[in-house]
Amino acid sequence: MKTNKSIVLDISMRSVSETFLTQSKDAQFEDWCIADEQTPDDELQRAMVWACENGADCSKIEANQPCFEPNTIKDHASFAFNSYFQRMKAKGATCYFNSAALVTDLDPSN
Repeated sequence: MKTNKSIVLDISMRSVSETFLTQSKDAQFEDWCIADEQTPDDELQRAMVWACENGADCSKIEANQPCFEPNTIKDHASFAFNSYFQRMKAKGATCYFNSAALVTDLDPSN
């Protein structure tokens, strides 16, 4: 037979568990893969081409497409790196690109 104390403890533990599960499902912890600003443009270009040829969806950074502007190697490389990273990380891909990229938890679109 449960005592009042054990009933309260049981209810409290369920409440904590439900709160934790709700926060875990609702929390949006996201990482983005972006071009390292210190990487020279020619290296970013090579890495971007590789990303686009190996799983990134680079159609949106083509001319007259929604993510073409700003039209810089750094911005296009960041888009390609992140597209590759998001699509392929479940398969073990990283955000390395021969040291041309890095992971950030700050949304680069802001």
